[in-house]
Amino acid sequence: MHRDHPASDYASVVTPDTQFIDVREPVEVADGTLPGTINIPLATLPGRIGDLDPARPTVVLCRSGGRSAQACEFLTANGFTDVVNLAGGMLAAG
Repeated sequence: MHRDHPASDYASVVTPDTQFIDVREPVEVADGTLPGTINIPLATLPGRIGDLDPARPTVVLCRSGGRSAQACEFLTANGFTDVVNLAGGMLAAG
């Protein structure tokens, strides 16, 4: 099970050990993202799950929180135990 955290307070859940993933499409990320994210579009996440470490904290971001919630469900179903969805996404990050 993942937990939701306000996107406006993302800095409090992102540490140097955190995998910070933006699951939006590259064209959306080109318009801006939060510092430290890596772009893994939601549709490509199943094929790229091996690029991630399930033992590390993982924070997930999208535009409004919907796609990131889906990504969090997928990650927790695949053995990730410390997963955070940034609720409200980029729209709330301000």
